[in-house]
Amino acid sequence: MPIFSAPDGTALAFHLAGSGAEPPVVCLPGGPMRAGAYLGDLGGLTTRRRTAVLDLRGTGGSAEPADVATYRCDHQIEDVEALRKHLGLERFDLLGHSAGASLAVRYAARYPGRLSRLALIAPSPRAVGFDVPSAERRRIMARRAGAPWFAAAAAAYESIAAKTATSTDWAAFAPLYYGRWDAAARQHQAGEPGQRNGAAARIYNATGAFEPETTRAALGAVTAPVLVLAGELDWIASPAVADRFAALFPDGRAVVLPGAAHYPWLDDAPAFGSALGAFLA
Repeated sequence: MPIFSAPDGTALAFHLAGSGAEPPVVCLPGGPMRAGAYLGDLGGLTTRRRTAVLDLRGTGGSAEPADVATYRCDHQIEDVEALRKHLGLERFDLLGHSAGASLAVRYAARYPGRLSRLALIAPSPRAVGFDVPSAERRRIMARRAGAPWFAAAAAAYESIAAKTATSTDWAAFAPLYYGRWDAAARQHQAGEPGQRNGAAARIYNATGAFEPETTRAALGAVTAPVLVLAGELDWIASPAVADRFAALFPDGRAVVLPGAAHYPWLDDAPAFGSALGAFLA
């Protein structure tokens, strides 16, 4: 597990996988603040390209910082830049999932010329200030009506929306993150508690982390090709959000995977791998 130093001296880890002659795709995990192990092989991406998955500070193999305020998303932009320098890359391919896409977008806004390609997988809309109305979330969720777990999940969402959710509510709601609530999804979900830094997660999206209007304007300078990949069943990064996200970039396009939700590489690995692999080829 390679280690490098962040600008403030925090020791950060990243995980290399795959093979190929091209430089690795730098991957930023979401959660927020979940160790990168949950990304797995990203639907077989590692059979096509090398990947360098960063464990954000305080997660996985990376050390906790001396100043916990640096868990905030905008404070971690320079961690990504430090990794670029450590890898010796002038320009590179960057991928971010969910809350990790917020960090990828903040990096792109600050360093647009460093990117060869940018892939945003089920991106959180926070960084650009897009809102998914509750009515739209409920409409997306309602497509799962009839599943044996749906009634409990739908009731849990109302507690989540009211900000009164308990751990029991979040557990009941878990199936809605996946296109299929099967054994693989359950196993993936079961790994989250041991991978996520809850205290850091509460700081990641704290007040001041995002400057949506400024960021949206800055993304117009990103000339690299951009892929926004969403699942049609994702209530976080809905297909409508994906379209709006892609439109922020001069060379952006959205791809929506049928039957997939917030972890599209688990829901349909062949379709995900084909779409992402073609983009990064």
